Amino acid sequence: MRGPAAFPALRGPSAPPAMFAELNELLGASPERPDAGKFTLLRDTRTDGSFLVHHFLSFYLRAGCKVCFVALLQSFSHYNVVAQKLGVSLAAAKERGQLVFLEGLKSCLDLLFGEEEQPGQPSPLQFLSGSSRDLRALFDFVRVSLSAADSWKGPVLLVDDLSVLLSLGAAPVAVLDFIHYCRVCVCCQLKGNVVVLVHSNEDSEDEENELVVNSLCHHSDLILWAEGLATGFCKDVHGQIKIIKRLSLRQAAEQDLVQIYQYKIQDRNVTFFARGLSAAVL
Repeated sequence: MRGPAAFPALRGPSAPPAMFAELNELLGASPERPDAGKFTLLRDTRTDGSFLVHHFLSFYLRAGCKVCFVALLQSFSHYNVVAQKLGVSLAAAKERGQLVFLEGLKSCLDLLFGEEEQPGQPSPLQFLSGSSRDLRALFDFVRVSLSAADSWKGPVLLVDDLSVLLSLGAAPVAVLDFIHYCRVCVCCQLKGNVVVLVHSNEDSEDEENELVVNSLCHHSDLILWAEGLATGFCKDVHGQIKIIKRLSLRQAAEQDLVQIYQYKIQDRNVTFFARGLSAAVL
């Protein structure tokens, strides 16, 4: 289970997000000028890519975007603790209407143990009850949450993580349809962004999950693929990240731009360096 202990406290809630300064530089991203209309896939293999989720959550909230966070893996308190250490208050963002948070764990328990739904407000995860096998209710929740962006810079959908839907019994086709409609609604119609985390293992026998991962890779504008080291644990290198910018998706380029770095999560920062240039080697 992921825990906030991996993200030590910064100097108070207003401390600058130094932890992701290097990542923003690598991606060419700025909170003052967030991109629009892009689908970003976060993929992790043999490692925990949750630091990428926390990066994008804090990044878009700081940028003044309206965020719909479909959190299927952890509780609100978990994300809030980590966000506070990055200088962002999720509770305050909810109160001012900037953040719409779906706590998937609670919604699942309410459905499975017979909590009554409010009239006219079906659960976004009602496919668990067997009444419908598609994810239309979840899409409607996202659409309604982001349609009224008001004075915010732009709408953002963040999902952590998509693999959980498959584990809960959703069919791969239903999951891909859900993402497709979210891309059309958020990226194309509302000129916002979609960021999704999915787990993968190229040696896995979970064919349904790999089908979803491979399909999403073909439709992504940007892929951040965090991988564990093939040689195992190293105290100076925590993993490798592959940044794939899908130039061929929107331009006439024949090849995508691929950059590969290794990274180390430190007390108050994440450092990135070229392969073979870590302190363990030098």
